Amino acid sequence: MHPVIERVTNAIVARSLESRRHYLLRMQRTRELLPPRRTLSCGNLAHGFAACGAQDKQTIRLMQSANLGIVTAFNDMLSAHQPLETYPDFIKTVAREMGSSAQVAGGVPAMCDGVTQGQPGMELSLFSRDVIAMATAVSLSHNLFDGVLCLGVCDKIVPGMLIGALQFGHLPVGFIPAGPMPSGIPNKDKAMVRQRYSQGLASKEELLAAEAASYHSPGTCNFYGTANSNQVLMEMLGVQLPGASFINPDNPLRAALTRETVLRVIAAADVHGAHVPLSAMVTEQSLVNALVGLLATGGSTNHTLHLIAIAHAAGIQLTWQDFDALSQVTPLLVRVYPNGEADVNAFQEAGGMAFLVRELRAAGLLNEDVQTLMGKGLDAMECAPQLNADSKLQWQRHTAPSTRSDVLRPVTSPFDHHGGLRVIHGNLGEGIIKTSAVKEQHRRVQAPCVIFDDQDALAAALQRGELQRDFIAVVRFQGPKANGMPELHQLTPPLGALQDQGFKVALVTDGRMSGASGKVPAAIHMSPEALDGGPLALLRDGDILSLDADAGTLEVLLSAEELASRTPQVLVLGEEEMLLRSTLGRNLFECFRNDTSPARAGASVFGGSVPARD
Repeated sequence: MHPVIERVTNAIVARSLESRRHYLLRMQRTRELLPPRRTLSCGNLAHGFAACGAQDKQTIRLMQSANLGIVTAFNDMLSAHQPLETYPDFIKTVAREMGSSAQVAGGVPAMCDGVTQGQPGMELSLFSRDVIAMATAVSLSHNLFDGVLCLGVCDKIVPGMLIGALQFGHLPVGFIPAGPMPSGIPNKDKAMVRQRYSQGLASKEELLAAEAASYHSPGTCNFYGTANSNQVLMEMLGVQLPGASFINPDNPLRAALTRETVLRVIAAADVHGAHVPLSAMVTEQSLVNALVGLLATGGSTNHTLHLIAIAHAAGIQLTWQDFDALSQVTPLLVRVYPNGEADVNAFQEAGGMAFLVRELRAAGLLNEDVQTLMGKGLDAMECAPQLNADSKLQWQRHTAPSTRSDVLRPVTSPFDHHGGLRVIHGNLGEGIIKTSAVKEQHRRVQAPCVIFDDQDALAAALQRGELQRDFIAVVRFQGPKANGMPELHQLTPPLGALQDQGFKVALVTDGRMSGASGKVPAAIHMSPEALDGGPLALLRDGDILSLDADAGTLEVLLSAEELASRTPQVLVLGEEEMLLRSTLGRNLFECFRNDTSPARAGASVFGGSVPARD
């Protein structure tokens, strides 16, 4: 094993010793004192199977085989989740064939960041993760289920489901995706139309035509944002079958993998004596593997929040410093938009997850002592699923080279020798920057800052042509306590256009960018946030900022005495602005904003302190 992988894993284990022990004890006692169905009264049980058919009623009441709880994020507004409509009936059929049963335990909300990007609804996005976690827990609270199947794909949905499912970590859990939509308009062409529109060089009709040609059918959006990063993480954690992530919705292999997941979760249920619970799969070792997978593929910056919150739910203390240390030794093996021009379909065709795992193992970058749905260790994760001549699922060890070296490479010739995520330090706090999509010549910017208190003000200044110069845009009061930490992805096209014109530009914010963070250097998730006394509130227009993404530094070129003498700026809203901030459901999330942890602790209402440095 690579010494840094071993060192970071051991540090996480040591740091988490007491919290992990408490979590595992809680799971053990839950299993012993509250076994599924067995502590329910006759009235409880009768209510639980009242709507079932005769066969399922008999199966559930006998308690001799598994009853699976299905938690679904189906809606037909999200392209990624629309195919899930038919999955519950299929799962029930498979379970019956095995002498078991399955019930839809509940549904969780599933919003789309693509629809709410730049809109008021984006202020609900991050906290929807914690709502989904609670909805998952409510769905499973009836204690009728011996195993769990989570049907979800997109940005906050999968992390939320996993956080909720970890409260039932004494049960086996499997995640079932729907797969990406087929390729549409090339991502580079879409990005160019967006930039041209931001400069007034393309019409709204042209932009809409490009967007509709990109997001065009059922399935996950096929760029490598948070949704597809989720899929990589679930496979690396072992809670999703190897190779299940990037099979298109209409591929016959999709149904075969769903069937196999049902069989695996039934086999892992306590009622059958195997007992392979979720708590045995989500461990310090598997979380490090997931993080390495994220870094090797240039994955979403949103997971610097989500993975920390997931780890906390399992009693594990993960930090941004762990991300940074692992990034230094994890080679970048994948280029998919926004880190390249191809999409995830091209990644799948080039060799996909089996190739990726094979290469990472060869370099000693993965922990081998892990439990997955496929069993102990990582051998199965080097296998790709396929259908044989009888349309039966089989697993084939992947030994072929990459078929596209512009998309997927071996560890011997990576795109970069580090994973492209850095922790940013300096006198403005601590944040995250993703460099995998940023060209080397754009990673260091020193320029006067221009201060904005929301993204609309920056967009308006860009539209007025006031920023045709070198500058670093500071968009503050965008953290979780201020307004729920919305993504600021709509700023990428105009800032990218200025960068293409030769100006040195960058973004600094206590908000988020996106799973599709692109070519403009962006120091994001700055902590503490401005509303919580963070140094961004001390900045003034014209202060010189120095951002060095490679060195991991962000400084305002002022003395400590000058900074200490300044009075923090406060966010002042007029009556009309206050009224508008409570529209479209945002007032219901005030309790979330008041009680959230900082970004570096996962930005969660479930708590989580920032561990001391090792």
